[in-house]
Amino acid sequence: MIAAQYQWDIKNVDQPSTEAQQLAQQAEISPIVAQILWNRGYQTPTAVHDFLNPGPEQLHDPLLLHDMQKGVDRIEDAIGNDQQITIYGDYDADGVTSTAILYETLNEMGAKVNYYIPNRFTDGYGPNVAAFKKLIAAGTQLFVTVDNGVAGNDAIAAANEAGIDVVVTDHHELPAELPAAYAIIHPRYQGAEYPFGGLSGAGVAFKVAQALREEIPQDVLDLAAIGTVADLVPLIDENRVLVYFGLQLLKQDERPGLQALMSGAGIKPDELTEQSIGFGIAPRLNALGRLEDAAPAVELLTTPDFAVAKDLAQQTESQNRHRQELVQQISQSALAQAEDADHRDRAALIISGHDWHEGVLGIVASKVVETTGKPALVLNVNADGRAKGSGRSVDAFNLFAALDPHRDLMTAFGGHHMAVGLTVPSAQLGALADALDQEAANQHLTESGPTAVSVAAALDVAAVTPDLYQDLAQLAPFGTDNSQPLFAFESASLTQVKAIGKDGSHLKFRLQEGDHQLNAIQFGAGRYVDALTAAPDDAAVLGAIEDNVWQGRHSLQLMVKDLKLTENPIQDQRTTQLHQAMFAQAGTYVFFHQNVFRQLANQLPESATPVLFDGSAVAQLPAGSTVFVVDCPDATADLTTVLRQLQPAKVTVYLYKKESLSQLGMPTRAQYAKLFKFVATHRQVDVGHQLTQLATFLQIPRTQLIFMIQVFFECGFVTIDHGLMDGVAHPAHKDLTTAPSYQLRQQQMQTETELLACSTAALTKRLAPLI
Repeated sequence: MIAAQYQWDIKNVDQPSTEAQQLAQQAEISPIVAQILWNRGYQTPTAVHDFLNPGPEQLHDPLLLHDMQKGVDRIEDAIGNDQQITIYGDYDADGVTSTAILYETLNEMGAKVNYYIPNRFTDGYGPNVAAFKKLIAAGTQLFVTVDNGVAGNDAIAAANEAGIDVVVTDHHELPAELPAAYAIIHPRYQGAEYPFGGLSGAGVAFKVAQALREEIPQDVLDLAAIGTVADLVPLIDENRVLVYFGLQLLKQDERPGLQALMSGAGIKPDELTEQSIGFGIAPRLNALGRLEDAAPAVELLTTPDFAVAKDLAQQTESQNRHRQELVQQISQSALAQAEDADHRDRAALIISGHDWHEGVLGIVASKVVETTGKPALVLNVNADGRAKGSGRSVDAFNLFAALDPHRDLMTAFGGHHMAVGLTVPSAQLGALADALDQEAANQHLTESGPTAVSVAAALDVAAVTPDLYQDLAQLAPFGTDNSQPLFAFESASLTQVKAIGKDGSHLKFRLQEGDHQLNAIQFGAGRYVDALTAAPDDAAVLGAIEDNVWQGRHSLQLMVKDLKLTENPIQDQRTTQLHQAMFAQAGTYVFFHQNVFRQLANQLPESATPVLFDGSAVAQLPAGSTVFVVDCPDATADLTTVLRQLQPAKVTVYLYKKESLSQLGMPTRAQYAKLFKFVATHRQVDVGHQLTQLATFLQIPRTQLIFMIQVFFECGFVTIDHGLMDGVAHPAHKDLTTAPSYQLRQQQMQTETELLACSTAALTKRLAPLI
């Protein structure tokens, strides 16, 4: 059984409502797209038109942002007085693109400008007092923060004491106490009248550039798009416009740095989408700040020199590969720890290790959450006993609220509902884990069930056509609050199931429904290959329809987000050894051989019922019963008869057989001749006690010899009386194959082929119609 990670909320937009059909006619779009947009709140022809046709007129007046005019005036005054302006950025993709946007803008306006990207490990996030003082000593006369600043009270106070103004441009949550900055430009400033509060740091920087230039700064739309997609802000309203036009610019981008970066990442400009940013460009820009210094990322984005750009892109690509290796190594250890005895029963996880690079622990925490479905903190414990790292959560658990009451256990802590950063003395990790368990109980985490995900419709494979894909593509670019439509496929069979990737960690298969096929891929799900192969008709798949381009050829494929496999009523536990744990459950235990039955029937629990099948009728079981098939029958037909009569709900097959007759094979003519010659010249052979010695003398395996003597006995070639064997003088000619034991052996070997030598999938297919 494979449980779904999400609760599928299927909307069935393939059956549009009357309102959606009317909207489709008015807006001249397909009914399925109209229903999706209606469900997302776009319910008038004007709203639909504006959404599907982003335009520059949809950008809001930048001067509506709080303190924008004040901040612009101060920046222009600094330019006019040749004051040194320092852009104080951040080390992630949103931060470096924000920095690049304002750096280029101020450069073009003739400003005396430089930038400073804080180091994640030495400066930390946001304005740093020591860094501010160092920059002021070096000549900074005005700070402009980008993608940070609203929580930089101490550093901004230090700047004010030195007589240096700070213009804050930020988009993060506003704290209760704001810094005493010269200006705070923020889209959600309380009391401000800006129409859209979902801008990224790069989006706010873009609005500052727009206000400074008094026109739309089209040349930095590419940077704004990267920062917007990378920071996972809502891709609606103004952000949709920025990304829509930013993608167009990226496809023909003349920036040497982005050209080199995309080339190294294998991104073809004509195939570029928002996913190219999210999974290609942004992770590479982030890699620099995660591992070392992110300042080269700004230089990469802004340099006009192709040689410099190439070198920086190679450095970035190298760091990104190193980042991937670190994530893979640490994730492997973290996931193993998540499943060990100390962690697997906890509702929320604290995972820790030594020599784990702290810059990638947020990514690792996300992987742990994705794999286990549990909130997770992933921490590195250093030699001084300090555990530092990141946490990620699920929708049903407010991680910040859970940890906030326990600040006494931590030396540093911050974050929000879904993500936190923290530092903890390693001696307090046990106490923090217990506290997290209690908070999980307080928030009823285990009762919340999987996170609900909106599913556009349940479709047949035949419904996936190029026309449908083109209709859905109108909704792009996709992202937060404008997710790519997901579709469920619940009746298709899975074929060509295989694990792919260097380590087999990814899953690839084909959805088959009649003559219609659809390729599908799911990253990180290679572990499901055996289960899906065994039950190819019992899976339901959820995913997004995408255009796959390979060597210039386009084909539709499903990018799988989730799948589920109903519990297989047939459990394959075939074995050559029996042990007590196999007989601990309630149910009916079926035996086919008297000797195995006598050995085990008395060892079953009181809740178990032993049944020895002797060819006669077996009473039908109550509904929902479970049957355990203990040993392998001599004929497959016997198993068929039993299961049809019992009609169980579930079957576990042990099909125990101590020795494989198929591997032993039938005796050879030479072996038969050797035995025949021996019995003709030896009398009163004590086969009851000397069988092993005889097998050694004849060089015939003991099991094989027993069978051969039985065949000779049935054919009248030997007599056996009280364990003593004598050859029959002048026996009648008889074909060995007519002996009942010979025929039984042939039948047993055929049964082994049908029941023991086959794959789990083949066995399941054979038994499924019987239950």
